[in-house]
Amino acid sequence: MTREREGELLMLGLTVLESWFPILSIVAMSYVGALHTYMYSLVIALFFYIAIMYKRKRFSELKNKAAYKDLLLTTFWITSIFTLIFIGMRYTTAGNMAVIVFLQVLFSYLYFNVLGKEKMDRLHLIGAIIMVLGALIILIPEDFTLNKGDMLILASAAMAPIVNLYQKRARVYCSAETILGFRTVVGLPFVALLAYLLEPSVSYENFMSALPYLFLIATGVYVAAKIMWIEALNRMSITKLSAMLALMPVMTLFFAYIYLDEVPEFRQLVGIVPVLIGGYLITKPVK
Repeated sequence: MTREREGELLMLGLTVLESWFPILSIVAMSYVGALHTYMYSLVIALFFYIAIMYKRKRFSELKNKAAYKDLLLTTFWITSIFTLIFIGMRYTTAGNMAVIVFLQVLFSYLYFNVLGKEKMDRLHLIGAIIMVLGALIILIPEDFTLNKGDMLILASAAMAPIVNLYQKRARVYCSAETILGFRTVVGLPFVALLAYLLEPSVSYENFMSALPYLFLIATGVYVAAKIMWIEALNRMSITKLSAMLALMPVMTLFFAYIYLDEVPEFRQLVGIVPVLIGGYLITKPVK
């Protein structure tokens, strides 16, 4: 099995986990708020990062001074991205947010293919374009309009390819769990301060009600899926990896129907077809 094929399989696995993120977050945020959901999830995830690093003897990687530039830049960008997303969620809808976040695929193509040196062969490029079109059909609501929340999230989407670049560079020096543990330790105090300043305090009852969902977000999304993401980054191009995120809205629609009884609209069902076709093309080996 080639390294690129390994990356594709990792991406398929993490799309299943990441597709639960909006569903679990909606429930958790109803109890503790957006920034507190982010903060508590990071706290829980941090315990797992430390345990994994200890078991796999990864702490010695932090002695490598050459890694710190990319680790610090990764931390800065990823913390900024999620801060903008969570603050932006105060002023916009989940549908708008999903559309704008997915635009990171277009920013990836602009940064690394048009302006940069990272190239995709024609078949994979066609597949990526088809996947993007299908995802936009699924996600764009009829009353789509931009507001200040949308602009904040658009800024985060523009930053996403940058953090992927620095994570890919950091992976040369450190394991995925070390990168995630470092960025959580350094970024968590900033997130906690924002949650304290911008949101009301959380009662014990509300925290306990949100805890099962916070635990699932932390372990499934911030630990397992993020480790898979960084490992996939180390095996395939950033543009192709970002394009494969088009599978997520399909998964989210399916799980939301099962868990939340949300019936997909006709345009969303239509959009699944090009996503699946594009997914087949983008993962097809080229001779």
